[in-house]
Amino acid sequence: MTSSTPNPAAATTRAPSARTVARLWRALVVALCAVVLLLFTPPSGAGATPDGAASASRVAAASAGVTGAVEPSPAGGQPRDVDSDRPVVVIGVAGLAWADVTPMTPALWSLSQDSVGSLVVRSVRTSSCPADGWLAISAGTRAADASGPCRDLLEPDPDGSVPGWADYQAAAAEENFDARLGLLGDAAVTTQTAATSIGPGAAIALADAAGQTADHMRRPTGAQEWTVQTTIALERSRLVVIDAGEVQDAPGPVTIQQYHDNQVQVADEHVAAIIQGIRDSGTDPVIVLSGISDSGSGPGLRVLAVSGANQEQALLTSSSTRQDGYVLATDQQATITGLLGITAAIPSGVTIGAPARALPDSSTAAERIDVLLDDELHAQAVRPLVASYYLILVILNLALFAAVALGLKRPAATRIRAFLARRFPRRRGRPDENLVVARSGVLRLLRVVALSIGALPVSSFLANLLPWWRSTPPALGLAVITLGWVALIVAIALVGPWRRRVLGPATWVAAVTAAVLTVDVVTGATLQISAVMGVPTLVAGRFYGMNNTSFALFTVSTLLVTVAVANPLVRAGRRKLAGVIVLAIGVCAAVIDGAPGIGADFGGPPALLPAYGLLALMAAGIRLTWKRVLGVLAVAAAATISLAFIDWLRPADDRTHLGRFFQTVLDGGLWPVIARKLDQNITILFGNRPLTILAICGVLTVVFVLARPIRGAITSPGGGGYDWLSAGTPISRMGRDAPMLPPGIIAIGVALGLGLVVNDSGIAIPAIGVSVTVPLLLAACATWMLALEPADLIRANQEPGEPVRTAAAPPAQPVRRVRVPRRGRPD
Repeated sequence: MTSSTPNPAAATTRAPSARTVARLWRALVVALCAVVLLLFTPPSGAGATPDGAASASRVAAASAGVTGAVEPSPAGGQPRDVDSDRPVVVIGVAGLAWADVTPMTPALWSLSQDSVGSLVVRSVRTSSCPADGWLAISAGTRAADASGPCRDLLEPDPDGSVPGWADYQAAAAEENFDARLGLLGDAAVTTQTAATSIGPGAAIALADAAGQTADHMRRPTGAQEWTVQTTIALERSRLVVIDAGEVQDAPGPVTIQQYHDNQVQVADEHVAAIIQGIRDSGTDPVIVLSGISDSGSGPGLRVLAVSGANQEQALLTSSSTRQDGYVLATDQQATITGLLGITAAIPSGVTIGAPARALPDSSTAAERIDVLLDDELHAQAVRPLVASYYLILVILNLALFAAVALGLKRPAATRIRAFLARRFPRRRGRPDENLVVARSGVLRLLRVVALSIGALPVSSFLANLLPWWRSTPPALGLAVITLGWVALIVAIALVGPWRRRVLGPATWVAAVTAAVLTVDVVTGATLQISAVMGVPTLVAGRFYGMNNTSFALFTVSTLLVTVAVANPLVRAGRRKLAGVIVLAIGVCAAVIDGAPGIGADFGGPPALLPAYGLLALMAAGIRLTWKRVLGVLAVAAAATISLAFIDWLRPADDRTHLGRFFQTVLDGGLWPVIARKLDQNITILFGNRPLTILAICGVLTVVFVLARPIRGAITSPGGGGYDWLSAGTPISRMGRDAPMLPPGIIAIGVALGLGLVVNDSGIAIPAIGVSVTVPLLLAACATWMLALEPADLIRANQEPGEPVRTAAAPPAQPVRRVRVPRRGRPD
């Protein structure tokens, strides 16, 4: 076997001097300052708050986004207040979806001609009940009734108390969302805003903290009564909330579609009578039509429409989602208080909603509704596929790990070679060619499979570039498009100029993953919406920035790319430059992941910065000590707090969850947040979620079952059971050819471990990270083995006791004796 000589510079690198260590620490501090200065620049679209008008700016910002409450100013995109004295009418029809709003329901259709959006009604549980939706308007945060079947809502008692209020309070106390029921009703009383509720659900929305309603009307029974009560309510109140009925699933053996259509028609008749009452009142209110909650069969996107005189034709959004056409149920309270100009009456830090705002759109009302219907189709199509996708991803990883740990070792490798020998007979005169071909074929196949598994996550995001959810069945469309992207990414990895470098193909896959996620979050994170590894819209989680799945993929990918960039510098002995470059990449990664206007991930920088800090020290050749490790952790903590503080300096309605978390800490709510995240971690760890249990089993299998034989092979002087693949070369020599690989693996472990602790997805983060890291590392190992010279391959592949196979030696030539005369002796 011909072994390559290690790089002398890499082998004899001097220990860094104290001056080098000091320079690297100064570079770390300068990088942190650069992050802070960069993040001080507000993201595009964020307006400055005028001095001396904090409360006024909050009211203006709250009313700025909703059509009718604001209009874009001609000069610079800053909204201006148009009319904060207009009354507001909120019409709730629980379970109303956009598929129910057609020209066949003229009243509902008439309210959907201006600003429209999809209302994400998810609350505490998977499917929300009508009471949950009305409680979200009351509290401005997630709140729900006690678990169990949805209760029938009843009218308030004669004394004005809402039935079941004590149950609602008890259920809110059991959750970790710190919901304060009755906020909207208390704000109306505090600001002396006259408010009237009509119907049982509306009474929940306008009740005060004690569950008392100040001005309530029972739900009418006829069209004329609906009209009269609406007119009376508008004559004496600025805020009128109306429970116009429900669209729920069929309870018995009736035709489901007929039952559903009948309820929609009844709701349309109620809304028509309400509209007539608004006209009879002579007022010009802003009308908010809300789908309130799910219909009972499962989660879905519901109706949210804002209409009235001078309303813009637009799609609705909010700073809670930052996605066109999506508004959360918890945003409704902020929208209502913003329209009324009473946002300042809501205590800061106790709600999570943001006011809806309009995005002007030149399309017709029918076209806008078609967009929302397509969003609903997408959300429903991906919902049953998520668990199957993760199941496939975990099984593929386990199969790959088992094949490497068990299938490619002796004696399994001997059986493989025997099969190949029977399948491909040896040629005369070339007895060893078959063995070389078998080794090369196995390694190439291993590399292709490993790269394909590593490219599967990013391909699932890229699949959203095409409308796979419109195919029949959607699963087939998703599979075909995803596999097409996998084939393209792997093909480029294997034909590019980097194909023969040890880390080349694996780095290409990692670079594509990091680049796709970066471009996506910078441009609005639209690829993540309803992606199988992205944002499930029906869950009402993070709609923008880096979610926990994206964070795990982004962290692993950027660290692998960083290893590939720094590796040639370390081999050349330029360790100081390598350390600086690693640090610079780490700062960029932290900004992309944690900046409020980009990734907005509070749990990202505390995991990324320590990992990159330690990797920079190891790249620079600086020995890790407890002091240095603690120093890196302190810098990471300071950077994370700076991110949250900078976001907190922005106007309240423009803050991301980073700034809201900072405000929560100031309000003394740190421990409830920690308790909620800990509860979510424990729920994921010990809950009855088959996907999570499978992920845990996958991690445990890799660590405790499959890692041992692989680790033994790495430490074996001749390649151990894998000597037939490594040509007898110790696998540990790969660490000399790629000296940054061991530090990179350590950094990935640190990042995923810290991500497990500081995020609320628990074991899912390291499980996703392992599912990408290990396949790409195996692909790099296969590439390294393919580059070895198999001179000693035959001997390395002989079984104990097998006679040594050698090529026939050429016949010996007779030796001629030459007589050498003695010096001084005559010839």
